[in-house]
Amino acid sequence: MRARTMDPLAKQIFKGVLVAELVGIFGAYFLFRKMNTSQEFRQTMSKKFPFILEVYCKSTEHSGMYRIREQEQEKWLNSKN
Repeated sequence: MRARTMDPLAKQIFKGVLVAELVGIFGAYFLFRKMNTSQEFRQTMSKKFPFILEVYCKSTEHSGMYRIREQEQEKWLNSKN
């Protein structure tokens, strides 16, 4: 019996999908880390990509850290005044 091998096109597609997934995972990690450590970056994200900030807030609330969103909005409002 011969072992089945993937044809070259299938190998390339598989490698491409694997690389894309790894880039996505590392990108999400670094984005979360930057948002978790920089209030200024979170403010920028709230202006340009509010849906990403929403995901960040939901994930922190899910992990047990509540009121981050409200505290951020209070700080941003006070800094404008």
